[in-house]
Formats: sequence, structure tokens, C-alpha cells
Amino acid sequence: MTTGSACVIGATGQIGRAAVRALAADGWRVRAASRGGGRDESWPASVVGVAVDRDDDAALAELIGDGCDVVLDCAAYGRAHARQLLGLADRIGSAVVISTGAVYEDDQGRGFGTQDRPDGAPRYPVPLPESQRTVPPGDGYGGRKVALERELLAAGDRLPTTLLRAGAIHGPHCRTPRELYFVKRALDGRPVRILAYGGRSRFHPVHVDNLAELMRLAAHRPGSRVLNAGDPQAPTVADISAAVDAVLGVRGELVLIDGEPPHPHVGSTPWSLAHPLVYDMSAAERELGYRPVTGYPESLPATVAWLADRLAAAPDWRTAFPDMAAAYDPMTDLFDYAAEDAWLRSGGHPLAP
Repeated sequence: MTTGSACVIGATGQIGRAAVRALAADGWRVRAASRGGGRDESWPASVVGVAVDRDDDAALAELIGDGCDVVLDCAAYGRAHARQLLGLADRIGSAVVISTGAVYEDDQGRGFGTQDRPDGAPRYPVPLPESQRTVPPGDGYGGRKVALERELLAAGDRLPTTLLRAGAIHGPHCRTPRELYFVKRALDGRPVRILAYGGRSRFHPVHVDNLAELMRLAAHRPGSRVLNAGDPQAPTVADISAAVDAVLGVRGELVLIDGEPPHPHVGSTPWSLAHPLVYDMSAAERELGYRPVTGYPESLPATVAWLADRLAAAPDWRTAFPDMAAAYDPMTDLFDYAAEDAWLRSGGHPLAP
């Protein structure tokens, strides 16, 4: 017996792979749409792979066909994609769309986009509820996601849409895997892990399987809403470092800096925030009956194994993870061991950028 029909947009990305797997296991008839129309080896044969250009209105309309009960959109970004979905609202029962925690700003107007300014680090309430104010709609990443959210929420009577504000997404198949920061250090035999802010930074993660579970639950409970999407734990960056080392059977020495990074290439990790970002998950628990299917330490071995395999197969980490290099390396050389060693030799004194 099938649950209903589902179309997953962005099906071969990190989130989409897990979402298709979760829906298929739940009995949905799934059309898995991606630019190349590929498949994941974990999907059952019943999943139908479809090649679709997300920005082609006619192709998206063909994917929906005469209609589907739910659309899971893992690739929506900006007002134009919201209007694409709304243009097909008469053929879609409900939608579940991935948003981001980057939409939030604190009560002083500080958010992800202000962190490089003096006193620009946001101070969010802990835990952070969905009622917290958001950045204005605009051209940046958070601003475009806000535009997406507002367009869809305003049309909730035509297309009930659950928007999931995802935390720091982790798991296999990530194009910008934060865990690479510690996995590569461990594999390189690096003896130290230098962490700013005393290693206390907390950037709430969400495993793709937990995100897929939220999408599955929302498909069963259509509504017009925004919900945080996070794991059951929000570990500190020091906890994450130790957990990765434990998976790989090594132990690096933690060198903790009580404050901001002393150099752009020293002590700054992909989780390094001056103040914690910890989601309030009570709304997802209340409205969807959300119970995480995994936790951070339990899920980590599979992520580490996938990263290690990718690194072993490539001559350079930038080749293995070009999107990671593009996202982080121009600003912060993730693996500038020479700068770290120079800082350690200086006795922990600031270095020239």
C-alpha cells in the first residue's frame, strides 16, 4: 500500500538522497528529480529518476505532471523558485522546502552577514525560537532565503508549505563538509587542534537523516509554517574535534584561545562562532511529533569514512571538495599548518595577517 505521490527536487544532493530514501521507505511513490537524473545506490527500484533543470519552468511543470501529493524541494533559493512552485499550486497538495538558520538576526540587527564587522557577531537567544526576527529580503544567502520563505508563507492558503530552517548540515555527500577540518588534520598526523573562543563555539548541527525525517513528518502533516531543523545535541567545537579523533583512533592536543582567532588562518573552524547558535526544537516536536533518528556522535563514523575515502582518491583536498575550497579557502586557509606553527612558536602572540 502506498502513502501517496511525492516529487523530490534536488534528489541527488546531500539532502535529497536522504529524503528520497526516507519517503520511499515510508511507502511513497517517489519521482526523484535532479539535473542529471541520476540515482543513489540506496534507493529502491521503485524510485523513478528524472532529469530536470530546476530553473526551467516547463521542465518543472512536466515533473509535477497531473499532480502530486507533496513536493520536497531541497534546492529552492529565492523569490523566483517560490513563484515557480506557486504557479503549480493547483497540482500540488503541499510542499516541504529547505531554508536555513542564516535567515536569523539578533535584536541588534546582527546576523551571519555581519560577522566580519566590528561587534558584528550575532547574539541569539539560547535556545533560538522560530519567532526570532529575520534579516530583510535581499541579495545575500540569508536574504534570498527570507524572500523565498515570505513568498511561500503569504500563499499558504494556496500551497501549504513547511519551511525547515536547517542548522549546520552534516553526513555523507556534503559538498562543503565542515568535518573535513578535523578529519584531514587527524589523517595528516597533525598533533594539535587550535580552537578560538575557548573551543566553546556551538553551531547547531543537523544530520541529513534527521532532516529527512522532518521532511517525511511534514509530508504527513501539511501546514503553512517555519520550523527549526536540528540534531538532539548541539556539541561544542571542542566536542566535535574529540569525536572525530575518537572515530579515527587518534588524539590531538587541544590548544584553546580565549577569544577570537589571532590570525585568519589560526583557530578559526567552520563552526567557530563568538556566541552560540542553538535551536529551540520544541515546535518541531509539538507540531510534527519529531524525534531524531540519530545523534551527532552516532552518525559520525559514516561521515568520517566517506570523507577519508574521498581524500584518499584525490591528489589534493581542493580537488576532492572544490565547493569547500571555494566557500572557505579564499577567506580562511583551512589547513595553513605553517601559520599555526608560527603562532605556536610565537608563544601565542598575534601574527600579521
